[in-house]
Amino acid sequence: MNTTSLRRALVPGITAATLALAISACGAANEQNSGSDGEGTLSGTIKGGGASSQEKGQAAWVAGIQDANPDLSVVYEPVGSGSGREGFITGGYLFAGTDSALNDDEGELTKAKEQCGADPIQVPGYVSPIAVTFNVEGVDELSLDPKTIADIFAGKITKWNDPAIAATNPDAKLPDTAITPVHRSDDSGTQENFTEYLSAAGGWAEEPSGEWPASIKGGEGGDGTSGVVTAMQGAGYIGFMDESAARENDLATVKVKVGEDFVEPTAEAAAKILAASKPVGTSDNDMAVEVARTTTEAGVYPVVLVSYLLACPTYENAEDAANVKGFLEYILSEEGQEVASEEAGSAPLDRETADKALDLVGGIK
Repeated sequence: MNTTSLRRALVPGITAATLALAISACGAANEQNSGSDGEGTLSGTIKGGGASSQEKGQAAWVAGIQDANPDLSVVYEPVGSGSGREGFITGGYLFAGTDSALNDDEGELTKAKEQCGADPIQVPGYVSPIAVTFNVEGVDELSLDPKTIADIFAGKITKWNDPAIAATNPDAKLPDTAITPVHRSDDSGTQENFTEYLSAAGGWAEEPSGEWPASIKGGEGGDGTSGVVTAMQGAGYIGFMDESAARENDLATVKVKVGEDFVEPTAEAAAKILAASKPVGTSDNDMAVEVARTTTEAGVYPVVLVSYLLACPTYENAEDAANVKGFLEYILSEEGQEVASEEAGSAPLDRETADKALDLVGGIK
């Protein structure tokens, strides 16, 4: 596989269902030596998939380590969090990415434990703000409170010059244009995180879910992040997506009201929320958290996704175990987190969180 040409093909707005990433991982999977000189020791192919929000992060990890082990290739398919968890549970994927923590609401955790033969490893690998994006003629900046955002996506606010929008944007020339909310048509962890925020902070009446509620009529659905990006070309549209996708596609983003302030969706503002979030893991291998969506702390952006990495603690094939371990250790390393921050706009994990995750991943055998 020509990794150089593949890397050059990774451009904003990718719409392909499969992202094949030929990557390199550190020979000894040492976080400080992932990009070191010399021949790597990992070889073969491993396949994973899941959250499309990780697409640009995966590309950044490729760019950072692809030369260390030229005989190793990793295939990551950005098919959405729900499909990623399903693929992991059935054994189609050796690892997965998911924007909503694996749990047992629908028996997924039990099935994953059966597949792995033990409690699966679930660690945060990618933290990013979810940007609320808009396309309104003549309006470059927009500030909204949580209830207004929730009412827009619930179809209760239907015009851009609605008094609720005007109240927080007194200087904007808001047109009498219909609002078209864009949601995800697939089972999406980004969508589950977004509706969790709407429910906790905005009075959203529906149950938070990766699937858009059938009871809400109107609006449009986009398949994956790329589908939402495409839909956002329409005038009067509003949507939500990983902030890196909004930035790469030059989409305007909403400042969200937190306490008395309006906060932009930056990596720095998103990273601050983890310190206030409650651990809810169901085993020693599980680092899932309940994100503090209703924080009023200044400078904290609460509309975030914590994208997790899923792996088994043991694999039948020793080569698979070494390759999954090496790849995930690179992602969690300082180098891996930094390149994802630079290229995808994610918030680097604090080292205490990353070190705990590395301890779990380091036990893969």
